This record gives sequence, C-alpha cells and structure tokens, in this order.
Amino acid sequence: MAHLTTNPADKERFMCIYPSYINSKKTLAEGRRIAAEKAVENPSCAEIRDVLVAAGLNVLVENKMYPREWNRDVQFRGRVRIQIKLEDGSLCQEKFSNSKSFNIMKADRSRVDIPVYDLSLIRDLWEGRVRKQKQRQKKEEERISQSALAKVNQQWQYRIACRKLKSAEVSALQSYLDRSCDQLHTLHTLHNDSDTENNKFIFQLNGDKWMKLPEDLQFMTYLREWHIHATKIPEIPTYIEAFVDLRVLDVPKNGLTKIPMEIGKLISLRELNVNYNKLRSIPAELGECENLERLEMTANRSLSELPYELRNLKKLKHLDLSENQFPSIPICVLRMESLKTLDISKNRLTDLPEDIDRLEALETLFLHRNRVRYVPMPMTNLVHLKMLVISADELYSIPSQIVDSPDIKLIRLYDNPISAPDEDVSDDAEALDELEKEFMKTYIESLQDRDTQPMYTTKVSLSCLL
Repeated sequence: MAHLTTNPADKERFMCIYPSYINSKKTLAEGRRIAAEKAVENPSCAEIRDVLVAAGLNVLVENKMYPREWNRDVQFRGRVRIQIKLEDGSLCQEKFSNSKSFNIMKADRSRVDIPVYDLSLIRDLWEGRVRKQKQRQKKEEERISQSALAKVNQQWQYRIACRKLKSAEVSALQSYLDRSCDQLHTLHTLHNDSDTENNKFIFQLNGDKWMKLPEDLQFMTYLREWHIHATKIPEIPTYIEAFVDLRVLDVPKNGLTKIPMEIGKLISLRELNVNYNKLRSIPAELGECENLERLEMTANRSLSELPYELRNLKKLKHLDLSENQFPSIPICVLRMESLKTLDISKNRLTDLPEDIDRLEALETLFLHRNRVRYVPMPMTNLVHLKMLVISADELYSIPSQIVDSPDIKLIRLYDNPISAPDEDVSDDAEALDELEKEFMKTYIESLQDRDTQPMYTTKVSLSCLL
C-alpha cells in the first residue's frame, strides 16, 4: 500500500464501501460486513451514494467490481468512497465521532487500520426512500386496476378462448357452468339496493371429489365471492391476483398448506376464511389488503406467528386465531386499531401483553382454553370492552374493576373433563373441536341478551357407555 498518501483528504485515503457490505441477501462468506437485521435488501451503488450525500458526506463513485460478487451484471458494479477526515485530521462530521458510529477493522495483508462506517445511523433515511417508492408503485397499481383496459382485455381473452373451442366443446362448457347443487355453479343476484354496482357473482365448490379448480375459473375475473368448502384442493392458484373485485374468500376445510403472495393484490377483499386448513405461515403481502374487515384462521394447528406487516389492516374488526399454537398475542394484532372482536382461545398463552390497551375499540375478547394466570391492569383501560371469556383454572389475579364493572360480562370457565377410556372414544378430533366451538358460540350468544352473567361456568364433558 505504498501508493497511499498520508493526507486524509486525498481520495486514495477515502473509505471504500461495496454494496455487498450492507446487502441482507449476502452471507458473511459472500462479503456482508454488518448484521443482517441492520442491512438492506439488494442495495445499488447509486442508492448508497444518494443516502450518503443526503447525510452530508463527501463521496466518490468508482466503476469497480467486488471480488466476491459472482454476478457480473452492470447493476452489481460500482463501489463508493467516503471521506472520513479533513486535511488537518479532524472528522468531517462530529456526529460520527463515537464508537457506535465507527468500528476499526484490521486488514490482514496491509496491517492498516481502516475505519468502517456503520450505515445503521442513516437506515431510517434509506427506509423512507423505500416506503415512498412502494407508495408510488401502489398508486400506479391502483390506477391500472381501476382502468377499464384491463377488464376489456380479460373479456377479449375469454372470447378468444371460446372461439377456439368447437361447437360441442362450447355446449359442454355452457352446461358445465349451469350445473348446480354440489357441482360448480355461478349465481347472479341483484341486491335490493338500486345501485347496479352491487350485483354479486358467487363461485361455489363443495365436496372432497374436487382435487383442483376448474381451468375456466381463471377467466371469470368478475367474480366477487369464492366459497370452496371441504375439498382436496391443496392450494389457492396464483392467478387469483386478477380477481380485483373479489370481496369474500371463503376456503375452509380444504387442506391448504399456504396462501399465495398474490393475495396482496386483492384490494377489495373484505372477508377471508381459512379455517381448518394446514397453514404454517401467513404471507406478509396479506397486510396490503387494507380493506379487510374479517379474518378467520381457526384450527390450522401449526400456526404460531403472524407477520408484522398485518399491522396495516386498520379496518379489521373481527379476528379469529383460535385453536392454533400462538404463545402470545402477536404484536401486529395490537396495532389493529379498529379491532372489535378477538378470539385467541385454545392456544398456548400464559400471559397477556402490558400494552393490550392499544386495542381501544375492542369489545369482545375470548381467552379460554389457555393458561393465562393473570390479567394485566391496563386491561381496565379498554373502555369499550363488553365481554371477556377466560379460563379460570390457573387464573389467580384479575383487576377488581373488571370483576365489578356492570358494563363487562366476565365469563370464567372451569374445565372439568370426564371421559371414558381411550379405546371407547372414536369421534374425530377435528369434528369434536368444531362442535365445541359451535357450542361456545351458542353459549356466548345466549349470555349477550342477559342482564347479568354467571359468577363462573364449569364445562363438563361426559362420554356415556351404552
């Protein structure tokens, strides 16, 4: 390194940053120099330059390729040099003078101390630029979705596909579409409202003989409701993103293992029901369905967390997470400011968050069949709370304001199972869970019309031997 000068203001003394240093998609072996949670996704050299210039730093851009970068495309080229010190040796900016702003890394070959700038200090500025870009993209997508050109194109594609069919095939398709009962059928119903835009088209599919969706469904993008019950269809097709008018997606008991990321395109979606499936995770793109009002995910068994992006569901009023594996109330749920009903019964809850009073609009909360031991005091700040159902077997502390409040119906359940030997029990577990949920729903509804609630309720399960 003999060519380096001693003048810190010389560009040869500037610190070098390759995009791979702060790329969250890279491993340490591939060149990432900071923690993955502080890194960003696939940054470009131009973006790094813009952020550093906005932070008031003197930067230079060089057309260099990182030696560990295997992709030789133009977008992966370039590196940025940053001036750290002035000619007199003082720092360019005093706010980057402490140990949190700079780390010293020893270079094995040159034995020269090289200051490495921690870009986490300007990460907020970076993420702000990303958010603005996503907002612009979202507005453009909304503009395109509201344009009539897309619908006209879909109709023409449908006509072209029909023209390619033979007369016998056209007749078969028409009779197929007119099929009723448990077959595929489409109903066109006119609401009492005079507004013709409220015309509703419904797609229904029932029965375990269905292994996949009909191929012609992808052309029916005018549909507003899907009702697919108790089939053996393993997944929702990705072409669902074309159904921009879809308002209800009702797909319980189908053995679904995942929800496609394209569901985020359904900006008109109001209700989503994925009860009794086999989901292990929920895509973050679901948070883009900002008009969603009802979300049900009962009994998916392996579901234990929700993506933080679901906090954007500001219009959600009903959320059912019962019969899953949640160890606590997800953080994103506490950000749903319009939520009125939350059912997280039969999970693995042991305590409640201290900031549960964030749910200011909450009216009904179901916590039974958990191991909650105490109810935090901030629960008393929920001024709209009308009903609280909780298992009292291990409950030892609950605020007196909730117990004594005449406006809150507090239901404390004491489970007392009495069953016959295992060899005599032949009922399906899922059917029993569903029956129990229906029983609890009916029981709770019967209490809503009563002026007072029982002091406690003991649920006894009996299996009789005949």
